[in-house]
Amino acid sequence: MMEMFDFRTNNSNGSVKRRLLWVEMESVFGDLPPSGISGSSHNSFTVEKSAITPQECENAVSLTHVGRAGEAQMVDVSPKESTKRIAIASCNVILGKKVFDLVLANQMAKGDVLSVAKIAGISGAKHTSTLIPLCHNITLSHVRVDLHLNPKNYSVDIEGEAASTGKTGVEMEAMTAVTIAGLTVYDMCKAASKDIQITNVRLESKTGGKSGQWSREE
Repeated sequence: MMEMFDFRTNNSNGSVKRRLLWVEMESVFGDLPPSGISGSSHNSFTVEKSAITPQECENAVSLTHVGRAGEAQMVDVSPKESTKRIAIASCNVILGKKVFDLVLANQMAKGDVLSVAKIAGISGAKHTSTLIPLCHNITLSHVRVDLHLNPKNYSVDIEGEAASTGKTGVEMEAMTAVTIAGLTVYDMCKAASKDIQITNVRLESKTGGKSGQWSREE
């Protein structure tokens, strides 16, 4: 449903809506020009009415990495309590039969694909805060990366686990681990085929912190 708002009118029926819209525009675009600015023949324009009620907005989960003015920010975790944090992530790299057979026989020109990708994944987890700008630089107590060849679809199944005792979670470290491992598999195999797909990068489970335990299977 579309509704016309004219900021030059002062009737009371739509004054609240006009004021809310004005404040929202200022938060996005900065101070708006006065209504009498030259070159503007009409100050009314069409906006789409939101289907979300103010109460729903108040109850919605906020984006912690976005400030009040919409700017990016690093979350201050100093008030949080330190807890044991564990996260598990996974991804799948589809090789195709030709490349799969080469990896299985350890015949790739660059060497042992799975071993190199495993080390790369562990290293990637330790560099997460450098790769992801707003991630905290945390102390990891454990990183595990496992890679298994899956003959059913000629792919590599990758699982990564990150653990830490601290004030922020390790979900990004786990997902970075499997992503970097997957990219390394691609790099090790790209000479044999460019048609390699890295798919289904996702969080499988996490524990610790205010939100507690979460699992994709639940």
